[in-house]
Amino acid sequence: MDGDRDELVRLLQAYAGEAERLSQVFADRHHMHVTDLYALLAVMQADRAGHPLTPGRLGAHLGLSSGATTAVIDRLERVEHVRRARDDRDRRRITLHYGRAAERVGTAFFGPLGARMDELLDRYDDAELAAVRRFLADTNAMVRAYRAEVTGVAVE
Repeated sequence: MDGDRDELVRLLQAYAGEAERLSQVFADRHHMHVTDLYALLAVMQADRAGHPLTPGRLGAHLGLSSGATTAVIDRLERVEHVRRARDDRDRRRITLHYGRAAERVGTAFFGPLGARMDELLDRYDDAELAAVRRFLADTNAMVRAYRAEVTGVAVE
């Protein structure tokens, strides 16, 4: 059993490395710093989930100062990857949304990967997918909690 657990951890580490390298390829091709890409991904995920980030929440998510967060948002806004909008309920509150350019370049680069992921997932039955989903959700929560513990900063 320990060998299986070790292999699972090794595979997770290998996946994390491959995902990191692919992110760097995307960032390089689009003349972005990888931090800008992580910011864009966070904005897209939150926006699609119906809970758009504020600049403050984005900065906390990335572990950046307010000045560094503003610089990232400014760079992304200049190239239309992100747009700022006033909250409908509280006009003082600014929320972040992904822009047309982000959708276009993201689809062009990651669309083929998404199609391959769909083909891969089709090879698993519902019970297997449920187990993987639970495992990945628990793993993400555990790593997030550990990051908060070692940094002393609450993370979302």
